[in-house]
Amino acid sequence: MATLTTEHMAELLLGIARSQLAIADAMESGKAGFKSTHLRGQVESAARIKVNRPVTLADFPSRLLLQMLGRNAPTIEDVTKDLQALMAPSGATSGESLDMTK
Repeated sequence: MATLTTEHMAELLLGIARSQLAIADAMESGKAGFKSTHLRGQVESAARIKVNRPVTLADFPSRLLLQMLGRNAPTIEDVTKDLQALMAPSGATSGESLDMTK
């Protein structure tokens, strides 16, 4: 069995975020303003942006989609680095040090 690396996981998450973005773009083309009016608030809620807690692995996919909705999509290197920080042993790094607002 192959070993799943952090880079593999980053590529997979980016692919999922791209397909989610494609669905959002399709909705936006059918109803202008869909992403800003309806989608963004729901994704921010799922990502727990406004909750004053460290980023968790469970929040990461929603935060990744938020980055994809922005002007600068994250790179594989950014996602890999963020995943490594999230998966580091407790105490080695704080989730608050992740810059998930790019």
